[in-house]
Amino acid sequence: MSGSGTTAEDGSPLQTAVWRLRSRGCWTDAAALLEPHAGAATTPAAALQRASLLVERCLFTAEGWAEAEDALRTAEAVARSDDERGAAACERGHLAYASTVLGVRDRADEARSALGRAAALLAPTAPGRPLLDFRRGLIAEHISDSPQSARAAYRRAHAGATEHGETLLLSFTWRHLAGLSLRDGELADARHGFAESLRIREELGYLVGTAPALAALAEAEPEPEATRLRAEAGRLFRLLGGVPTWLAAQLSPPAVA
Repeated sequence: MSGSGTTAEDGSPLQTAVWRLRSRGCWTDAAALLEPHAGAATTPAAALQRASLLVERCLFTAEGWAEAEDALRTAEAVARSDDERGAAACERGHLAYASTVLGVRDRADEARSALGRAAALLAPTAPGRPLLDFRRGLIAEHISDSPQSARAAYRRAHAGATEHGETLLLSFTWRHLAGLSLRDGELADARHGFAESLRIREELGYLVGTAPALAALAEAEPEPEATRLRAEAGRLFRLLGGVPTWLAAQLSPPAVA
């Protein structure tokens, strides 16, 4: 349900440490590593990354809203270029989206407005554009209930992520395109997309996103494979302390009539 971000592939010791923490659901600790770099006007990238981590924590845990808002305000204040302002607006839109879909507070209008502002600021070839396209797809699918618009946005995001080498984002676009295929009864396409998403997350070591990927693939697989995948998802879900929280309902066994 989230998006992109820096992975261990980006190389520096700081980014490697941040990725290891983020990938295990330790967003607060990851954000703390960036804090010394995130307050000065000379480091808008660190301020934005810190805000992104805390927004992702909200989406996975439904907690930490005030901290995410504070980090976002800092990122907005230190942004200097249109790309930086657009990226901050994209994060604000994603936070408002998370609040809406998790039932915390309806901020759908704010989400659309912020992502529209991001679209006006980010050039078509900007590195942040694929993530914006993906998040506009989330709005179309989960708030506006417009699967056709969502599919078009996810495809744009998928093409952009491929072009920019955004491997983690590809795991999200594969998964959400597969979800729309499943909704349309296209099982082979759904199975392929879910499997690709899972493969990428396992290769990257994105542990906190692996349980949702396993559970999603289970929806497109026959028994007994589906049960095996759900059991593995449940094991990881418990190992990580019950995150993402919204996965609990999907992993619950069906009630016996």
